[in-house]
Amino acid sequence: MLHRRLDTDPVRHVLVFETGDELSQGLADYARSEGILGASFTGVGAFAEVELVWFDWEAKEYRTSVQLDEQVELISLIGDVAENDGEPAVHAHLTIARSDGSAHGGHLKRAIVRPTCEIVLTETPEPLRKRHDPESGLALIRF
Repeated sequence: MLHRRLDTDPVRHVLVFETGDELSQGLADYARSEGILGASFTGVGAFAEVELVWFDWEAKEYRTSVQLDEQVELISLIGDVAENDGEPAVHAHLTIARSDGSAHGGHLKRAIVRPTCEIVLTETPEPLRKRHDPESGLALIRF
């Protein structure tokens, strides 16, 4: 992954993932290495493999909704970074398109980049903090 800090007010970063990079872990690793505990991001690109999940409210767990081992376009990626138990936690949703133009969307679990994924990440002025929500069982941003 290539990266560069662009601005200081607000602090913005450009991340360019390359073929073979895993997006979800790469985002988390970058946030950790840079000490980012609050940010939003958007991105475009393409993947060779992707797994998307959805939250099953009744079971209180994520379930796989889309698992593809084929070239797809990343139409839209949006997400945030927030502190959870002292570590940056990445939450990302995306839409992908298959070669026939059909689209699928969901919560990012795993994606292997091919040939690129270009992300602009903008830090928040203060950290965002996640706390355990007893009703859902999830760590959610709380003020």
